[in-house]
Amino acid sequence: MLNKKQIRYCLDIFEEMFPEAECELTHQNPFELLVAVVLSAQATDALVNKVTPQLFEKYKTPEDYISVPLEELQEDIKRIGLYRNKAKNIKKLSQTLVEKFGGEVPSTQKDLESLAGVGRKTANVVASVAFDEPAIAVDTHVERVSKRLGICRWKDSVLEVEKTLMRKVPVDEWSVTHHRMIFFGRYHCKAQRPNCEECPLLSLCREGQKRMRKNV
Repeated sequence: MLNKKQIRYCLDIFEEMFPEAECELTHQNPFELLVAVVLSAQATDALVNKVTPQLFEKYKTPEDYISVPLEELQEDIKRIGLYRNKAKNIKKLSQTLVEKFGGEVPSTQKDLESLAGVGRKTANVVASVAFDEPAIAVDTHVERVSKRLGICRWKDSVLEVEKTLMRKVPVDEWSVTHHRMIFFGRYHCKAQRPNCEECPLLSLCREGQKRMRKNV
C-alpha cells in the first residue's frame, strides 16, 4: 500500500499528465448530464456521445420523456447496451423529477440516488460535475488504477475504494482527481494493455513491475 507521500506524488503525476481532465459526456445542463450518465452504464462515453445529440434535440425536458411511448424511446437509444432497461429508468426518473423536485435535478447524493437507474457512482458524477460538490465516483478506471498502484487493496469493494480515496485524497481535490484517474485509466493504464514501459509511476507500481518482469 502506498504511503501518504507516495499518493501525493501520484496525484501530482495525474495532474501533469492530464491537467485538463473533465467529464467527457456531452451535455448542456444537469438534466442532460443525468440522462447521459444513466445511458453510460456498461457503455463507453464515446458511444453515448454518438446517441445523445439527436436525443437531446428531441427531448428537452423531463416532461418530454414522460410523454413519449416507451417503445419510441427504446428505439431512440437502441444503439446503447441495456437500452430497454435504461429507457424505463429514464422515464421513471423523469416522472420523479416532475413529481418530487419541480422538474429540476436535485444536487444532493441522497436525492439523486432516489431516482430510477441512479446508483452511488452516477449520483457522485452528477453532484460533482453539475453542482461542484466534492465527490469521487469510482468507475472501472478509478477502481483499476487505485488497485494497481496500491492506493487500495485488490479485495476492496467499489464502496471501500471510494471511502479509501476520500480518506487519502484532499477534499478539494476529490472531483478533479476522479477525472484525472479516469483519464489515466482510459488512455494510459488500460485494462488489457497498460503502458507500463513509459509510465512515470512504474517505480511505485508493483503491478506494473510484475508485468514488466513477465515481459523480459
